[in-house]
Amino acid sequence: MNNFAGVIINSEASSLDKIFTYKVPASLKESIQIGQMVKIPFGMGNKKIDGFVFELYEEIDKNIRAKEIISISSNIIIITKENIELIKEMRKRYLCSYIECIKLMIPTGITKGIGHKTSDVVCLNKELTLKLNKEPYLTIYNIVSENDGIFNKSELSKKFNVSISSINTMIKHEALKVCEKIVYRYDNRTFDRYDAKKLNEYQQAAVNIIMNSNENKFLIHGVTGCGKTEIYMNLVEKVMKLGKQSIVLVPEISLTPQMVERFKGRFGRDVSVFHSKLSDGERYDEWLRVKNDDVKVAVGARSAIFLPFHNLGLIVIDEEHEGSYKSESDPKYNAIEVAEMKSKIENCKIILGSATPSIDTYYKAKNGEYVLISIDKRADGASMPDIEVVDMREELNQNNKSIFSRSLHAAIEEKLLKKEQVILFLNRRGFSTFVSCRKCGFVFKCKSCDVPMTYHSEKKYLICHYCGNTERVPTICPKCGSKYVKYFGVGTEKIEKEIKRLFPSASVMRMDKDTTRKKNSYETMYNAFKNKEADILIGTQMIAKGLDFKDVTLVGVVAADITLNIPDFRSYERTFQLISQVSGRAGRGSKKGTVIIQTYSPENYAIRYAASNNYKDFFYEEIHLRKSMNYPPFSKIFIINLSSKNENLLIKNIQIVGDFLKNNLSGYDNMYILGPCASPIARINEYYRWQILVKGEISYDMANFIKKSIYEILKKVYNDIRISVDINPLNLS
Repeated sequence: MNNFAGVIINSEASSLDKIFTYKVPASLKESIQIGQMVKIPFGMGNKKIDGFVFELYEEIDKNIRAKEIISISSNIIIITKENIELIKEMRKRYLCSYIECIKLMIPTGITKGIGHKTSDVVCLNKELTLKLNKEPYLTIYNIVSENDGIFNKSELSKKFNVSISSINTMIKHEALKVCEKIVYRYDNRTFDRYDAKKLNEYQQAAVNIIMNSNENKFLIHGVTGCGKTEIYMNLVEKVMKLGKQSIVLVPEISLTPQMVERFKGRFGRDVSVFHSKLSDGERYDEWLRVKNDDVKVAVGARSAIFLPFHNLGLIVIDEEHEGSYKSESDPKYNAIEVAEMKSKIENCKIILGSATPSIDTYYKAKNGEYVLISIDKRADGASMPDIEVVDMREELNQNNKSIFSRSLHAAIEEKLLKKEQVILFLNRRGFSTFVSCRKCGFVFKCKSCDVPMTYHSEKKYLICHYCGNTERVPTICPKCGSKYVKYFGVGTEKIEKEIKRLFPSASVMRMDKDTTRKKNSYETMYNAFKNKEADILIGTQMIAKGLDFKDVTLVGVVAADITLNIPDFRSYERTFQLISQVSGRAGRGSKKGTVIIQTYSPENYAIRYAASNNYKDFFYEEIHLRKSMNYPPFSKIFIINLSSKNENLLIKNIQIVGDFLKNNLSGYDNMYILGPCASPIARINEYYRWQILVKGEISYDMANFIKKSIYEILKKVYNDIRISVDINPLNLS
């Protein structure tokens, strides 16, 4: 008998992050279930608040004085038993609270009472009486008969040009009545049929390996354009025939329209679409469709990993190398790690796919944690694009100080004349702050950490945001003696302005975070460029992967050095991935593609291997460097970020934290404390930001000890200093 319940309180307070015991009243003992939302009394004043039933027990310690649950808020099982297992694992791994995990798994707004949207519509009720058996009532009756329960009074009046007064008269005499109708807010659009294609031998081999294997984790390492999406859809179809469901994750909302177009074109109304741009109502309806087994497939960004499928058979994570699968807000989960947890709990298969797998994932595959499936040919016989690397130092020697090399300028001109499309790619939206020599390409790096130092313009000095080393910015290059030493900065707006000046007749579209803030702007721009409403697309990372435009024959990487020189040990990896991915947008149709990469560091191995589509040699060179510097996957990095509007208070307290860590962790082998120092982005929204990095063999128990210690040290200034911690962050800024 369910006499008592363990309940998680709907509160963000860290002191309440535990399971509270409540008595189940006799009236609820038969109906209460794990996973329901309940109303409970809490605190000295017995305030009525929401809670979630996490456990049920017959008996408890007699010394516990338990209050009584007031009521069950909803009969829907909000969180499943599988969710609860996942929550326990996530709480340990991501140093987060129960309620933070629960809120990832339920629709936003459900605790505020959000539910179905309804509309009052006109329905038939009784046969017409003699009094109403005449015009206009006969006409209205026939209209409603053909549209029973579809339109409200206003819609009927406008659409069929009938009087609301007459409708009201018929309602008064009970010929018609007003009914409540559920208005569904999910995406119910239909798409052109996307027929299954006959798989080539490489695609079919991949499907056979996955479906016939007893293993559950797979990595498809396939070149851009090799047909990974068709493999995914084939697998989804096979899983559906087994009566199971699938989750397909894409890294950016910008890729969602293309995936939705293909999956809904193949599987119709069996597909749910789920991402952060949906309204609370849309998220609720999509979540409920999954909950009620009304759909078989979910396509979406990282949050779709938590959708409540009952019989999950497959999780696909496309472009698995993308950083957007890692959340930067609490809880700082990684969707790939969550998928691994779900695979273990629910016994489903995981497929990671990428032309440029992350170093960590490929290392796991090489060590047997994933089954590695390699495809090195494009589907449909398409060839890989020709790639040209332009040395911008030579352009400078030839007195070309433009953003565009002579080669790229000429190629754009040629493609415009042929009525073909061009993509110009910039590695980021804003401005980078590394310092380099434009004559020889030398970049100023920290001697201890081997990462580029960051330029601080207000004081004109360089700082390493790993260890805190500082240097004055020299005016002369130490390598070649040139005076062309300055910080690097170019943005998408500047490129757009220059393109319009050089090619005034070209139609230009810019896709970055500034131009895609509105809800459907990604999809609108994707369709516009697909329909050749623009000749040139200028964009940042969101255009670098997945998108398939048959008429794009030229891709220009305007400044490969931006990601190459960000202050992060993953900068070479990201450069290789971005160049390889954006190069893959060229020549995906029948026309040969060309890629032009502009750089001041053509000899850098990330650029050399990207230009030759050589992932394996890049991996071996990069993994050797990671091992020598004890970076992941050979260690963990634990980052501690503190921020405050009071800079002096911030610096004083982070130094106290730093001293504590050095005193308490110094006895551990392979444990290194780097910092404290200012964060790469030293100030955001008036908050100064400082950080400490702990590098080494850090267990989750050790990370939890560090976190609790920091909160204890800073408890007196908790209201003045924000605290953020993360294990293996993908962004160190």
